[in-house]
Amino acid sequence: MRHRKAGLRLNRTPSHRNAMFRNMVTSLFKYERIRTTGTRAKELRRWADHIITLAKRGDLHARRQALAIVREKDVVHKLFDTANERFGSLSGGYTRIVKLGRRPGDAAPISMIELVVVQDTKKKKSKKKKVKAEAAKPVVDQKAAKKETKPEKEATSKTAPAGKVKETASETDKKVEQGADAPVEEKAEDADAQDLPPKGDTGAEKKEKPASKAAPEKKAGKEKDEKAGATEGDAESKEAKKE
Repeated sequence: MRHRKAGLRLNRTPSHRNAMFRNMVTSLFKYERIRTTGTRAKELRRWADHIITLAKRGDLHARRQALAIVREKDVVHKLFDTANERFGSLSGGYTRIVKLGRRPGDAAPISMIELVVVQDTKKKKSKKKKVKAEAAKPVVDQKAAKKETKPEKEATSKTAPAGKVKETASETDKKVEQGADAPVEEKAEDADAQDLPPKGDTGAEKKEKPASKAAPEKKAGKEKDEKAGATEGDAESKEAKKE
């Protein structure tokens, strides 16, 4: 029974199988994609994920373990330098397998295995936030404008009586002109009212009014005569004293 023995045999000896996968892993990290059969690609994925995990750890022991598998030192150093930047946000699934069809000749299923390229999601989020902030500004301004217009409408509704229609600018101008002419007419009407008698007056009352106007003049004349007589009496008394 084949218990606790992971991995595929692929009709090869262990030494041949290990040598083949070491070469394939080196080519994968050197060129970032290779073409092979579907079963080999699935087994190669296990080897690649293990080496990328060592590269993310990054210590000396992990580097020596990777050098024991990968055949080229430059490929290992490049992988250890870029592993955290490229695969730091991932916790697995560092490779992708794409089926390409069947190989002519033996009709074996061919697949392409490649390293996953992680895109920077932070930049996209920041751009989205900026766009949202710019789109939200006019909405806030509209809301503030609505709030300002509401109190004005309420004030006008309180002061204006119900049932009145809003007046246009031309109507207001007409009213202003009429208001400027109104005092003159009122003054003329007041003058006419002073001359005309009230409705219930008769002809006798009309005659009494001019007499009432002449009465103050007579009184003024009497006062003048009295003053003149007083001054003459004073003059005569002064002359008598002199004599």
